[in-house]
Amino acid sequence: MPSRVYATCHIGDGAFEVLRAHGYEVEVYPQSDPPPKTLILEKVRTGIDGLITTLRDPIDAEVFEAGKGTLKVVAQLAVGFDNISRADANRYGIPFTNTADVLTEATAEFAFFIMGAAARKLWPSERLVRENRWGAWHPYLPMLGDEVTGKTVAIIGTGRIGLAMIKKCAGLDMNILCFDPAFQNTQYIEGIQEVMDLRHRHGIQKRATTIRYGVLAEVLAAADFVSVHVPLLREGESPTPTYHLFNETTLRQMKPTAYLINTSRGPVVDETALALALRERWIAGAALDVFEQEPLPTDSPLRDPAIEDRCRIFHHFASGTKETRLDVDPDIGMAGRCVQALRDVLEANYGGDFTKMPYVVNKEAF
Repeated sequence: MPSRVYATCHIGDGAFEVLRAHGYEVEVYPQSDPPPKTLILEKVRTGIDGLITTLRDPIDAEVFEAGKGTLKVVAQLAVGFDNISRADANRYGIPFTNTADVLTEATAEFAFFIMGAAARKLWPSERLVRENRWGAWHPYLPMLGDEVTGKTVAIIGTGRIGLAMIKKCAGLDMNILCFDPAFQNTQYIEGIQEVMDLRHRHGIQKRATTIRYGVLAEVLAAADFVSVHVPLLREGESPTPTYHLFNETTLRQMKPTAYLINTSRGPVVDETALALALRERWIAGAALDVFEQEPLPTDSPLRDPAIEDRCRIFHHFASGTKETRLDVDPDIGMAGRCVQALRDVLEANYGGDFTKMPYVVNKEAF
């Protein structure tokens, strides 16, 4: 009897073709909006073997209980898994997977681009032209942007995406300050410093630049740009929680000329405090791809017209490239990795040992 899979979201024709070619029965929720939880429970109760999910789907004890005895894997199309109760998955003995690594470069690239978009005021400039309000050329009117090259950037979180962001910032001759609440990758940092020194020695960059770790307050006070790349960890989940890491206190520690960039998780930033910081000009600007509630509510303080020229907001789009989202190669695309992770479990690859399966997150349960 073929394995049955239910997907709460269409993740690309190619991914489902791979599953069907390997004998799977696949049913896909057809709407672009997420399915109601009641429908997910209904589908799980029918005895499906695998469930493909996204960050939009609440996966908890209720879901695992509905699939008791039949549900064998939850395959998440995302690097994050804030929507999945790890404790409940472990209690029911259900492995869940994610799609880390393949979105690293795309996400870092996007963070890099929106940093420049905020600093160089691309949206206010384009709006000026589109609204036919651009007058005669002038050396500094109606606005000037802030150069990125040669400035200091603080990388908050030096996991995969943070390290990829460091690599890109080094190319713009930036001084780099790093903070990570859990782990310092000193070997990578030393390697970047060697590259910086080599570029300076050969005249590729005019000024010597440095990279090092520091404490949070120090790096925030010194940075022209602050780019956030930490996972979302709440009180009680970790000795180093990141929920509202950026709040009134930490935002006030930044320079009034600095920009905040967040492509990590929305709740890492207290949006009410950020809106206040922008209104009262504690900082110069912000660019966000993730929010405390998604989609962004119509009454969000980040929509305040008073700060719109200094606050760039995007639709959780950092990994949104054709290659990263849709490619069926598990070494390239999220869709391919999601499908391979599901197949690893259902086909008992790696000798059926969940701890050896590269995309299983909750290995500790097994």
